[in-house]
Amino acid sequence: MSLKPRLKIRIGSRPSQLALVQASMMRERLAAQISDVDPEIEIVEIRTSGDKLTSASLAQVGGKGLFIKELEQALADRKIDAAVHSMKDLPAVLPPNFRVAAVPGRETTSDILVTRDGSALSALPVGARLGTSSSRRRFQALRMNRGLDVLPLRGNVDTRLKRVTDGSFDAIIIAMAGVKRLGRLRDVKFVELDGRDFIPAGGQGALAIEMLAGRDDPVSNELDRALCTINDPRAFYETAAERSFLAAIDASCTTPVGVRASIVGDTLALAAILFSPDGARELSESMEEPLAPDLAPSAAENSGMRLANKMLARDAAAILRS
Repeated sequence: MSLKPRLKIRIGSRPSQLALVQASMMRERLAAQISDVDPEIEIVEIRTSGDKLTSASLAQVGGKGLFIKELEQALADRKIDAAVHSMKDLPAVLPPNFRVAAVPGRETTSDILVTRDGSALSALPVGARLGTSSSRRRFQALRMNRGLDVLPLRGNVDTRLKRVTDGSFDAIIIAMAGVKRLGRLRDVKFVELDGRDFIPAGGQGALAIEMLAGRDDPVSNELDRALCTINDPRAFYETAAERSFLAAIDASCTTPVGVRASIVGDTLALAAILFSPDGARELSESMEEPLAPDLAPSAAENSGMRLANKMLARDAAAILRS
């Protein structure tokens, strides 16, 4: 009597502490859903170009794609079966041979201000050194406090938090989701920034499970079945709308733009803000639409495109080029 081969699944992840925590979360959830009695689920650490280039800004060295291209190559080469990403690291449009197979339940989308004493952004004194890796956050912070000295900040979550405690910065702005997933919120003094003033990056707080499109074999079929149970249709719907908006305005990693789609009852609420490259001009827009009864991603994408078209009609393209 022949025994059924043991199912082996390889999950690709960046080697940062946060990325590995997120990949481990997905491994545990997959293990509970895989029908094989004893699946082997391995996390494969893959160092990306973005992990190697820690000093330059993302805009200078190639943008968000630097955090995923090696993982996508491993998918294409069948060295891994799925990759776990922070959704906001994914370009708005994926190459046709890749797909987002699942979006698990979304963490908070908020940004937080971390200081040594829990000060509010408006209370920071003139000349206070604020660290952020995002031009969107830079311009949003300066709207609230013109006296800040905003400086570039790279590195993993712990590295960024340490820049406050060691006195290199008076404050930093960082996504709350990553700090929370690492269990570090209790270790820092922070203020959660109002989402009306700090509309987050598209996809912030969400994870994306990426797979090779068109792959048909026992491992990928079992993965798809398990991912259907892990996928959160509401999170998938929200992020589909956000990514569609970003694609429609032709946003890149250097575009100072924030967009948030949120499901409230049977309504999809969308809000977006964008700035000119120098921050001198800004444009914001919001809208609400009925939620598609079946939460079809195509309906969410259409909503995102309609929001983009409203902003493009108000000269968004000229602002982004100026």
